[in-house]
Amino acid sequence: MEQDIVLLLAGFVVGAMNAIAGGGMLIGFPVLIALGIPPLVANATGSIITAPGQLASAIGYRHYLRKVPLRYIWLLIPVVLGAAAGATVLRKTPAHQFAHIVPVLVLFGVALFAFQPLMHFHLHRQLKGRYSAVLPLVILGLAILPLGFYGGYFGAGYGFIMLAFLGFTNLPDTHMMNAMKNVSAVFLSTTTVICLWCTHLIDWRVGGIAAIGTVTGGYLGARGAQKVSGHWLRIGIIGVGLLAVVYLGFQEY
Repeated sequence: MEQDIVLLLAGFVVGAMNAIAGGGMLIGFPVLIALGIPPLVANATGSIITAPGQLASAIGYRHYLRKVPLRYIWLLIPVVLGAAAGATVLRKTPAHQFAHIVPVLVLFGVALFAFQPLMHFHLHRQLKGRYSAVLPLVILGLAILPLGFYGGYFGAGYGFIMLAFLGFTNLPDTHMMNAMKNVSAVFLSTTTVICLWCTHLIDWRVGGIAAIGTVTGGYLGARGAQKVSGHWLRIGIIGVGLLAVVYLGFQEY
């Protein structure tokens, strides 16, 4: 019973963090390890835990999601392809080998997101022209492909980096970027689960209990984040990201 309560609470925190900024499994993964779940199983089970909460978050952001231009649906293709490749490699490789570089990847995503407004301004000045509406989306899709691979393999911190990449789009609002990030995370997690379905790496009981918490946390987190100004939301995202880097740095190094 105590374990189930811990899983529910951890799921709630994971769902809320993923809805607001991403990186929820930076909390969920250590909790699973502390409960005695093997690292590889904890890593694979993370997709079951996060997927329902991310779907609830996307529903919570539906007002902003309607404003996202339909052309951004194409970005889901590299997410799915990359996630399938990453999950396939995960079936054969211990998770800790890839987790060793997670602090660097998350720090990169946080830095890119922090300086996104300045870089976005200069990037679009250089890309003005006939193909400016298409070329950035193609480049972004190519950049998201390895991110999808990372998400399918380990995943913690995926949301930070996806937000950073979405900062180079024409989406004018942080909440719209969050909405798109949550939709991409749903496709990422679903693809990963499908690829790991028959591997016996997923603890369905643990994942199911924690997923109940992520649904509540994901929806409430999405609704609550919309009451925060874009400026303060950006500061919050950067702050959570830096804390995650410090935590993972101590764990890995």
